[in-house]
Formats: sequence, C-alpha cells, structure tokens
Amino acid sequence: MKPLRSSAVTPWAAGLLASLALAAAPRPSPASEADLAAIRAQVVRQHDASVQRLQDWIALPSIAAENLNSREGAEYMARLAREAGFQTVEIIETGGKPGVFARLDAGAPKTVGLYFMYDVKQFDPAEWSSPPLEARLVDRPGVGKVMIGRGAVNQKGPQSALLAALHAIRAAGRKPPVNLVLVAEGEEEIGSPNITRLAHEPRVAAALRETLGVFMPSAMQDADGVATVSLGAKGVVELELVASGEKWGRGPARDIHSSLKAMVDSPAWHLVKALDTLVTDDGNTITIEGYPPPRPISAEEQAMVAAATARRSEAKAKQLLGVQRWIDDLPWREANERLVSQPTVNIQGLVGGYTGPGGKTVLPHKAVAKLDLRLVPGQTRDAAVAALREHLRKRGFGDIEVNVSGGYDPTSTSAESRLIQAQLAVLRKRGLDPLLWPRNAGSYPGFVFTGPPLRLASGHFGLGHGGGAHAPDEYFVVESANPAVAGYDEAVMSYVEYLYELAK
Repeated sequence: MKPLRSSAVTPWAAGLLASLALAAAPRPSPASEADLAAIRAQVVRQHDASVQRLQDWIALPSIAAENLNSREGAEYMARLAREAGFQTVEIIETGGKPGVFARLDAGAPKTVGLYFMYDVKQFDPAEWSSPPLEARLVDRPGVGKVMIGRGAVNQKGPQSALLAALHAIRAAGRKPPVNLVLVAEGEEEIGSPNITRLAHEPRVAAALRETLGVFMPSAMQDADGVATVSLGAKGVVELELVASGEKWGRGPARDIHSSLKAMVDSPAWHLVKALDTLVTDDGNTITIEGYPPPRPISAEEQAMVAAATARRSEAKAKQLLGVQRWIDDLPWREANERLVSQPTVNIQGLVGGYTGPGGKTVLPHKAVAKLDLRLVPGQTRDAAVAALREHLRKRGFGDIEVNVSGGYDPTSTSAESRLIQAQLAVLRKRGLDPLLWPRNAGSYPGFVFTGPPLRLASGHFGLGHGGGAHAPDEYFVVESANPAVAGYDEAVMSYVEYLYELAK
C-alpha cells in the first residue's frame, strides 16, 4: 500500500488522524491519592535510612580545589544512582574530574533531566561548632533539628532527598512517572571547567535532547517557608591575578628584606595598583575597558523584584548577612534590582608575603589576588576574560598573569516553560504562594543546558530549607520547627509530586 501524499489528506482527515494518534499514544496516569499515600508511607518508613544515606555521603568529601577524593566521589555518585534505580550508569572521563552519566528508563512517555554535583567546598574544622564530616543532627533554636556538615545544603541534602523519592516510589511498588537522565560533575565548586565536555559528549547530549528540561535539586524555601522559583543564574569566572618579580622584570626574584624597598620595586604594590584600575573608587562599578555591557533590567524583572521584596524582610536579610546598609545606601527594592541585574568583580582572597603572627619585614617577590567575576545576560565568560587581559595590557600591567580556573555564561529559562510551570503548580497545590525571581545572584552551569546546541529549559526545584553554603556550620533542615518549612520527608515528597506533575 502506497503512503498518501500530504496533499491528499484533507484538513478533516488530518485532524482525525491526529486525534487517533493522540488516543493511541501511551499516557501517564496522574498520581492518584492512593499512589501518593503509598509512596508517602514508604518515605516515612525509610526516613532513618534516607538520613543515614545523606550522612554517609557527607562523610566522603570530594574537593576539586584540593584534588581530594574526586575518583572516589564519582564512584560513590555512581553507586547512589544504581541503588536509586538507574539501570545504566557510567563514569565519564572529562580531562579533569570524572563525571557521571546515568539513565532510568521507566517506560514513560516523557523524560526529565537531572543535574547533580558530587563535589563540595573546602572547610576548616576549627571554624565549625560540629565536625563538618560527621553530619550530626543538632537542635537549632527556632529552626528545628538540622544536619550540620559540609555539603548538607549545597547540594548533597537536596540531591539525597531526590534519590530518597526514587527509593520510596520503587518500595511502594510504583514506577517513576517519567524517565530520567542524570548528569553529575565533580568540579562545580571550581567553576565547572569541563562541564561542556561532559554534557556535550555525544551519547550524553543525545540523551539530554530527549528531555523536556533539566533541573537541579535545591532547598528553595527561606527560614519563613517562602518558596522562590528562580528563572536563571548569573554566570561566573574564577581566576587568579599573579604579580611576580620574575614576570615583571622588576622587583626581587625571591623575598628580600623590607628595608630594600627604598631601592627595589614591589610586586605586591604592582598588583594593588592593577586591582585599583578594575573598579571605581568605592569598588562597586566595573571600569575594565571594553568590558561587555550588561543587558538592562527589564520591566518584567523589575516587577518580579518589587513583588518579592514586598514579602521579604529587609531587617532579617541584614541580620543574616551581618550588614548594616546596602551599596550606595540603596533602598531594599533597588538593592535587589542591582543584585539580579549587575555584574561584579569581587576579590575573594589576597595572598602575598608573610601572614603569620607578628611581623617579618620582607619585600615579597610575588602577590596573588583570587577574583570571581559574576556575569549577567549580555555578557559571556570569554568576552569578560578577553577584556580583562587587554585592559591590564593597556594600563601597563601586561606582565600580570591571568590564570582562569573555571567559569561559564549566565543562564535564563522562560517562566512559561513546562519545567517552571510544573514547579508553580506543585507549590500552589501545597497552598504555597511562590515568588518568581529573575535569576540567582550565585551561579551554576545551567548554560550548558540552556545554550546551544541543547537549548533546554533548566532550573532548580525542591522544598526544604538550609543555610551556610560555603561557610562553617552549613546545615539542612531534617525536622522543621516551623510548619511552613518542609522537613526532610516533605522535601522528599515534593520531588515525588514534581515528577508526577512533569509527567502530565
């Protein structure tokens, strides 16, 4: 039988064929109350095992900046994926720290992508009130019972809750309502230098193209229980500026007595003078010549900020951050507009010479500034770095080394995307009134999903609350003292509900 030409199909017939095809296509069943009740019962039953799984994961820190446990971290991530039901799990070599690629085929019509990170930030145990690798459960006044540990909220706590959701679905005798594609990296905390090689590896990219979008588990509630749905994140560049007598051709080739400053140039002052050219006198506006300009904040973004700041407490924000005023003494709303729309040049560390007790009276031969550059729409990592290099050269600082360790472009996703609309639906069904936010001031490598060639929606989702990311006493709420804030089990159930909502 010869196939019909498209010209032979009348509009009525085309509509009938489309209807028949739609009727014949497999459709996911929305979760019934019985399904959710059965899964919830398993979440409660498995609570202790799920919490122990998180504690065990925290006990193995993978720290890319220190080359610590990266291979072990990847193997552990792969094991966690297999135990959660992913049938195909591979460790992918990237040229840096290994990544993990996994697939869970539930036989569902729709597929969703997951982005995980198995690495964590550095820590100094002396600064913690509870050992950072013991993941102890501690009562925190006004918050509840929390787990304190490096990676507790960033990101092992939320990620473990997503894995716990998959364990509970299987234990309840159900299949996940969507297929899953997992991409996990071990270099997020150093700027994801090899995430493109991982996500764009041919078989990984082919699997991601099947998805309706990619999300990263997160604790999206603040201490009052308000949930924020973010539509993107700033990009970032992590780099070092290094001034040395050797490269400069002036100053000493090794540390010498400080009395000789009367006749010898100082690489440390050379670096300070270079840094001073990057920003205005108050340090708040970038003055790098040729730096890519940010896209102006839109009216829609301004409206989001206005709505959010009307519901957030400025006093509480200042208390949490330990600050008394915002840049330029801006009002609360305008300060937040600046937060979401402006790029930054930040000095995160200055290292040079003697920093121990007392003085040593040396003239250092080398000084290093560790910088991070946050990027907003209209800017790219490559353009920012190129402008910085050229600016230093033109200003007479071309000898200063610019060593880029990682970074990526900003990312944005439409509020109308299925990924975001499903988040809003889940939160509203729970009686929450979520805030829409233009973009996180922090960064994650969502660009690798939202940019070419994949061009997928990407975002964060997950109930729960935590704090102290990158800082001492990082925590994730396990049993909440505030009924408005989800504890661990409710965070787990939020992922169950989200996966079913995405399947619709």
